[in-house]
Amino acid sequence: MSRPILAVLAIVLIGSHLRADVDYDADIKPLFQEKCGSCHGVLQQEGGLRLDAGSLIRGDHDPNGLLDLEHPSQSELIRRVASSDPDVRMPPEGEGTPLSTQQIHQLTGWIELGAPSPPDEVIMESPSQHWAYQPPTQPKLATDVPEPWSANPIDTLMFAQWRQSGLDPVPPADPAIALRRLHLDVTGLPPTRADQTEFATDSSSEAWRERVDRLLDDPAYGEKWGRHWMDVWRYSDWDGYRNELRGSQRHIWHWRDWIIESLNVDKGYDQMIHEMVAGDEVAPEDLDVLRATGFLVRNFHKSNRDIWLDATVEHTAKAFLGMTIACARCHDHKYDPISQQEYYAFRAIFQPHQVRTERLPGEPDTAKLGLPRAYDADLDVPTYLYVQGNEKNPDKDHPIAPSVPEIVELPFAIEPVALPNLASNPFLRDYIEAEEIATAQQKLQSAQKSLQSSNDKQDSIKRQQLTVAEANLKSIQQRWAATRAKFAGTSSNHDESAADPTPAEALAVQAAKSERTLHFQQALLDVLKQRNAVATAKDSKETDETKKKSALDSANKKLAELEKKLVDASVQLVGNDGKFTPVGKSYPSTSSGRRTALAEWITHPRNPLTARVAINHIWTRYFGQPLVSNLDDFGLRSPHPIHHELLDWLAVELVENDWSMKHIHRLIVQSRTYRLASSASQDSETTFAKNGEIDPDNLQLWRANVRRLEAELVRDNLLSIAGTLDRSRGGPDIDFKKGETTPRRSVYFRHAYEKQMPMLVIFDAANPTDCYRRSESIVPQQALALANSPLAVDQSRQTAARLSADVTDDLAFVSEAYAAILGREPTDSERSACESFLTHQATLLADPDQLSPSTGAAKTSVPPATDANLRARENLVHVLFNHNDFVTVR
Repeated sequence: MSRPILAVLAIVLIGSHLRADVDYDADIKPLFQEKCGSCHGVLQQEGGLRLDAGSLIRGDHDPNGLLDLEHPSQSELIRRVASSDPDVRMPPEGEGTPLSTQQIHQLTGWIELGAPSPPDEVIMESPSQHWAYQPPTQPKLATDVPEPWSANPIDTLMFAQWRQSGLDPVPPADPAIALRRLHLDVTGLPPTRADQTEFATDSSSEAWRERVDRLLDDPAYGEKWGRHWMDVWRYSDWDGYRNELRGSQRHIWHWRDWIIESLNVDKGYDQMIHEMVAGDEVAPEDLDVLRATGFLVRNFHKSNRDIWLDATVEHTAKAFLGMTIACARCHDHKYDPISQQEYYAFRAIFQPHQVRTERLPGEPDTAKLGLPRAYDADLDVPTYLYVQGNEKNPDKDHPIAPSVPEIVELPFAIEPVALPNLASNPFLRDYIEAEEIATAQQKLQSAQKSLQSSNDKQDSIKRQQLTVAEANLKSIQQRWAATRAKFAGTSSNHDESAADPTPAEALAVQAAKSERTLHFQQALLDVLKQRNAVATAKDSKETDETKKKSALDSANKKLAELEKKLVDASVQLVGNDGKFTPVGKSYPSTSSGRRTALAEWITHPRNPLTARVAINHIWTRYFGQPLVSNLDDFGLRSPHPIHHELLDWLAVELVENDWSMKHIHRLIVQSRTYRLASSASQDSETTFAKNGEIDPDNLQLWRANVRRLEAELVRDNLLSIAGTLDRSRGGPDIDFKKGETTPRRSVYFRHAYEKQMPMLVIFDAANPTDCYRRSESIVPQQALALANSPLAVDQSRQTAARLSADVTDDLAFVSEAYAAILGREPTDSERSACESFLTHQATLLADPDQLSPSTGAAKTSVPPATDANLRARENLVHVLFNHNDFVTVR
């Protein structure tokens, strides 16, 4: 049986009762966008056919013969999408997957209903008319919104929309629930008992505002929200095996610290973008700012420069602009107004950049400590379009100049950046010279002590080691003196015809001479040591004459090589030029300015995308639901947001308030919308039921969404509640294998491909490769992790001991445990069950001889209590850590 007949038969068998489930906006329009949009949309109309609006599909104004409303299953449209003939079927072979039987049925059902679509459906004449490409403007706020909904612009906008949709505001969340929500959302840590008591005494609007300010000023805010932005910006620690470097870079934790610190001081979001994209150009000497270029460093890919640049292009566009530019790498974008030419023009902005590691104070070995940063290495490197995206087929006849997509019509002007000495010659930082001289002095002192302590004051080797150490110190001092003089510019005005050398040239000659002397003395030391080795080989007590002779021959051969080097070094002593080994590596003195131009374009106040994208990310983390459903794609496939006015109001507010993210946080968490209840109480059942009928999916955000606690917060809360959390900030990434034993916040542990804490992965931690929005799962492994993790067991015991120090009776302990772990009082039934458990468990534990040891117990570092009552409390705390409310934000 052919596929068309099967499709039609399926439609008949399923029956028409499903037609009522067909919704144009939810089912039909997205289907046409996915399957037909690339060839029959605003960008392109193959065969003169356009299918991105209901009236166009029906052919209201230009009949196209696609639909047969009297015989829907015989419509040309159905025939084409159901055909098994690849020459007939739509979408064509290679342009998309065929429609499923269910999709064909939905389409047929829609035609049976008369192919309805909203009469006011917008039909764009040009991609530039898409909502996301219009500069945001703050809408006028309704003046007839009642108190208290008129006090905050967010509430005013939300109330007006609810009213229009027939929704009623639900009550605010219970104060204890709201307090826990606020603390977890802003700092990632739960409220203390003192916080709860204080708020229970005064939960007024003024008290809430003061608490919001206090939490935003807490350094934990930067750690919590730093992790959110690290998701978006694809933070990844060094990815390699042993000393191998595959992706990212060692010491990129400096960028992580920069993110956290920048958020805590409320650095403008625009300034953060400038520093991440072009910190080496906007503040080339500032090591603190250079940390920010970890955003570019993170994309490093050892084996393939194209992979590196493609990732940079893709995720710069997605993270800051919500643009899927990467789709145009092989051909013009199918859905958005971005050509393949524009893709490579955008890539050309990044083409010159490379990565290097700056030496930091206290450690000359950059493998142990250093600052990875971006810089422009080659201003002349061309960018070529890869034909069909094939890197082996570049179009070298047409080099592409750096530029940005034309759909955002804003200035993009590139001005090369002249770099100061410390940027192009980083070795000129004072601490580097001081440390190298200090190291040479230490070697000299060590050689002096070694000779003084020798029994043989005529020891030729130790005397020569002292000579070498003296020559080394002198060489280092004179090379640095010559280098300083050179970069001070003393020789720049020198008349080459003059007989006398300048001070800089004279210092260079001295430096070269002292370096040649060092090489000679070192060669002599090597010869003396090897002569001793030869003598040792001669006097060897080895009985095997063959082995002894072989060892002696080898020693003599090496001695001959070293004596030749000594002769060569002695010949070099007579040289009188000024050529000496540089004290460090020099880099280009000019940067292209391309990335600065890009940063200015991205953060231009009239850029329609940047502020909206940022607001969308912030909103998502507070409400568990974005204002624009696809966080990294604001393109033509992204429908007009339900809360478009709110999105734009906040976007403009961000820009007009110096891009202050704390200002936006403050507005959001001080709104009544943020404090809404997530579930009905006895008094609000009717309102919840009514609203649920109108908007069952809560798209209008008429109630709070119940959310899962982020992976890092699950672990951090275990430690915080137990009172064992180490609040130290910053520093090198901690081995992820130490996550069960090191009580630092989770944000500071190594996070890279195949280098993540298993516990965090189980609770849906960010994918280091791509994580614009985390997934939420509920799987058995999560319960097993909290039940069996040594960390969970240890913190349960620590928590029980801490709480028991303040309370004696079980009744009070249950209340304290619920407050600490779940942020609320137990219900009557919970209290009764817990008291019964404590009594029963203590009775069992009082007679350990009657108990069977557990063979699968976790290897913990905190032993269980010996007192039966305290151990029962440890068990109860462990149970509460496994309670659903512990891993839930309500």
